[in-house]
Amino acid sequence: MARPRKADTHLPPCVYPRHGAFWHVKSGKWTRLGATLEDALVAYARMHDAPRGGMPDLIDTVLTHIRPNLSKNTIAQYDTAARKLKKMLVQFAPDQVRPKHIAAIKVAMASTPNMANRCLSLLRQVFSWALEQQLIEMNPAVGIKRHLESKRGRLISMDEYRAIYGHAGERLQVIMDLLIRTGQRVSDVLRIRRTDLTDEGIRFVQQKTGAKLVVPWTPELRAVVDRAKLLHGNIRALTLLHNRRGKTPDYRTVALQWTKACEAAGVADAHIHDLRAVALTAARKQGLNATRLAGHSSPAMTERYLRDREEPLADGPSFGQSNRQAE
Repeated sequence: MARPRKADTHLPPCVYPRHGAFWHVKSGKWTRLGATLEDALVAYARMHDAPRGGMPDLIDTVLTHIRPNLSKNTIAQYDTAARKLKKMLVQFAPDQVRPKHIAAIKVAMASTPNMANRCLSLLRQVFSWALEQQLIEMNPAVGIKRHLESKRGRLISMDEYRAIYGHAGERLQVIMDLLIRTGQRVSDVLRIRRTDLTDEGIRFVQQKTGAKLVVPWTPELRAVVDRAKLLHGNIRALTLLHNRRGKTPDYRTVALQWTKACEAAGVADAHIHDLRAVALTAARKQGLNATRLAGHSSPAMTERYLRDREEPLADGPSFGQSNRQAE
């Protein structure tokens, strides 16, 4: 009988780190699994048959159960997380998973902390559902802390905006102008329907949070919308923005066009969703309610988008003349 591990207890049985890689050692035979822990877990999973009623089935079942209550964006993220988790946990039955295995997944995905946190979030829900169904006796994902996700501090300057704008196509220019004049997420701007153009302004029902708001008309905003209506003007569509087939623009296509425009303009580290931060930061500078514009329930939620790095003037207290001056 093999001795219990005293080190590397988060690793599966017979797996050891040696010489910059992970190895499966069985009966004196060393099999290289991969250079990273994530690759090693996937390779280890392929070496074992998935137990009947295993983790992949449970993940699919729970994802189907919670899908109706998730936003489109969250569903896309969870689908990606589910694919990764099913590969890494294919050799486990639900009652075999322990906190050390969840911790190993967290460590394996440390280079992509955002996706690692999506995986941890999904696992908590998967095991919470399994616990309610009495399939397991404990939730092994509880107590595993999330990775710290660094706050993005990039604020695109107006000079950079104009440089990117100059290399963007006509439709991307319209999208960019809508983004900085409404302060909404890219997906919500791409989904603006003709019926959302009300007498008061553009009505939004945010896809991510369900928040409802109206961005009032300004002369600049009306002008951008008029330009949007002229794009592919001979095609009738339900949405304000659409392609030549009358379909809503695909986010990935728009993001790719943005990336190419940034490269042509020589602007580095600029994401299209940074334009929401540009809008909200400008709104606060102009004395407007950035939290209301963002559709957030509290100012604390808006803070992560506000990237005004100006140092405030801090007046010191006054105590009158000093004794030496008084003399």
